[in-house]
Amino acid sequence: MTKLVNSARGIAADVAAGRTNAVETAKAALARIEAAKALNAVVTVDPARTLADAAAVDDRVRAGETMPLAGVPVVVKDNIWVAGWRVTQGSRLFADFVAPEDAMAIERLRRAGAVVVGIGATSEFACKGVTTSQLYGPTHHPLDPALTPGGSSGGPAAAVAAGLVPLAIGTDAGGSSRRPPAHVGVTGFKPSYGAIPYGPGFAEPFFGLSVIAPIASEVADIALAFEAMAGADPRDPDSAVIAPQAENIAGLRIAFSPRLGLDVAVDDIVADGLASTVDRLSAVGLRIMQRDPVWPAGATEDAIMPLQHAGLAALHGDAFRKDPSIFDPDVARQIERGLSWSGAEVAGALVASAAVASAFAAFLTEMDVLLTPTVPCVAWPLTQLGPDMIGGKPASPRGHAVFTPFVNHARLPAISIPCGADPRGLPFGLQIIARRGQDRTLLGAAQRIEDLLRK
Repeated sequence: MTKLVNSARGIAADVAAGRTNAVETAKAALARIEAAKALNAVVTVDPARTLADAAAVDDRVRAGETMPLAGVPVVVKDNIWVAGWRVTQGSRLFADFVAPEDAMAIERLRRAGAVVVGIGATSEFACKGVTTSQLYGPTHHPLDPALTPGGSSGGPAAAVAAGLVPLAIGTDAGGSSRRPPAHVGVTGFKPSYGAIPYGPGFAEPFFGLSVIAPIASEVADIALAFEAMAGADPRDPDSAVIAPQAENIAGLRIAFSPRLGLDVAVDDIVADGLASTVDRLSAVGLRIMQRDPVWPAGATEDAIMPLQHAGLAALHGDAFRKDPSIFDPDVARQIERGLSWSGAEVAGALVASAAVASAFAAFLTEMDVLLTPTVPCVAWPLTQLGPDMIGGKPASPRGHAVFTPFVNHARLPAISIPCGADPRGLPFGLQIIARRGQDRTLLGAAQRIEDLLRK
């Protein structure tokens, strides 16, 4: 497999300067995708459409147009609308669906000069912590094909990690574009809810939680993509204007919470790696104090999961009743569970979600940035929903996902950057969290931390 050797910023600069062009860049990306078919990270390609789009970018360059993402090849997750492309949500229900228009984020990326070269694999309806579907089968970890890259944005994350493209676009409703990047050793950014306009697209089972999430190898490329996509749009009533970056990034109040204030298991290699990372950052002058958020009684992912189950049941319950076999068995169980929840139980999950959001907001009035693990473990066999053991204890199927969902329920921005690996070379990540609307400050802090860790 040929590895990509340039960043999104480098490609855009080369295309703008005439050192290369968008068509040749797209052809190279398509060749890498073809050579990496066994990875199953990219499930749909349309070379004729891609090369026509690339030729249009070259025409714009020749006409003197300035584009921040000129010619940058992008993989888009299989639940985001890309006009004229087959987009399936990894579901047999949508196996023949062709998106009638671009999602606003994709529209903005294309306006900035990006070229879609493929559709990245997702679990069905983006509702599993591994990336597999009845339509396409499993996506493999780039470092070990017997392992999963996690989910649900495993295809986009694996595509970046394998060097197929410098930039991919996922979604994140509970960690789907932070955990897979952590498992494969790249960077994934979950913006504040509303920072990037959402839709038009598929109806969401997540009720105000899911965001468009860029994935790349470097924070600078993440920031470039974010600036191309961010900003209010009247078509999305939840979209919002995002604050400018804080002037004094070096003076931010930074907390480190080894377990996010939760009673959860973490593998020693991850716990020790995060502690060592924090020590390194403290040694070069960052002001970091250990402090945990204080959560309301009963705050667990189990308390808020009825929202996902009920959302799936509301959207797909009728199809499930007609033919359960058309669904991924793990998703089918979620739909069945959602059909059984009472209105009072779903309302209770909404109350729990709001309590988590309030607790997180209170914590971030005292601190500017919070550091936590992204994942408590490294990647596991792709035949399992999660690892059997974490931290020497038997793990539930969602034990690998404990550090990300509360961020979504609080609508906060968070980013995962690589910070270590186990003896086999399997990566894990550092999650960096900030107040809602402080996306640019978070990206500035992440850039500083990335720079310090690379020294």
